[in-house]
Amino acid sequence: MRFYRATAFLFPKHYEYRILFICLGAVHFPLIAYIGLEVTTGQWQAATLVVLLLATLVAAGLGLAAIRALLSPVSEATEMLRAVQDGEPVGHIPRGAGDLVGRLLGSVATAANESAARIKRLVDTSERDALTGIRNRRGFVESAREVLLGNHTAVMALIDIDHFKLINDQFGHDAGDDVLKTIALHLESELRRKDLVGRWGGEEFAVLLPDTMLDEARLIIERLRASIALDRNLDDRGWPVTLSCGLALIRDFAQFDEACQHADTALYGAKSQGRNRIHISATE
Repeated sequence: MRFYRATAFLFPKHYEYRILFICLGAVHFPLIAYIGLEVTTGQWQAATLVVLLLATLVAAGLGLAAIRALLSPVSEATEMLRAVQDGEPVGHIPRGAGDLVGRLLGSVATAANESAARIKRLVDTSERDALTGIRNRRGFVESAREVLLGNHTAVMALIDIDHFKLINDQFGHDAGDDVLKTIALHLESELRRKDLVGRWGGEEFAVLLPDTMLDEARLIIERLRASIALDRNLDDRGWPVTLSCGLALIRDFAQFDEACQHADTALYGAKSQGRNRIHISATE
């Protein structure tokens, strides 16, 4: 480190130039010594001097090119570390040998993998509901933003568990949690792979059905509603679990908040007319 700091005045922002400069001086040292000898003795041998000069220049050029190439993995490692620090994805990480540069690249690979895993865990924690394991409201909105890029015809569904407060009051919050987890399993297993599912809040769930018209969406949610109503595991305490749902059409993410309001209004209509049913927004 002492020599590193002592030579910092040479190209302070370009470490590789510093190495090249020192190597260039080392390569020319024999030539300088020979010229000094000839000056001291006064015996000039022009042919030898020319040959030595040309050989030194060629060797210097080849040596500088080779050193620059050898330093390129260090430059790549530096850029990869910068990407890791900025939270950016790191692409292909070249593998090195067992030398110093190889160990450096190995360390960068380890740091990149650990950073990517840590970021994924943080994202999952921030966008997943701790109880049910499905997306929370934030994760659902972010995923919906990606799905609704461009022109789409999708349906927004807001689903509410009927009389959920009474379930908590009569059977306890553990029973209520079990109901929430079971409903989440139904949503993930019975809807299509392309559909987005999330816990909107409390006993309310959200579903986005991409590339779907309202009539098709109603049939899909109706099958889900009937499946849950017939699930004997949900009414093992003698209390049937049913769902109410509101549907609204959405064509792009700019309409997301408006579609949520329309779906919520339709959900309120379903609950006010007896629950355990599906309503479509009157604005469609």
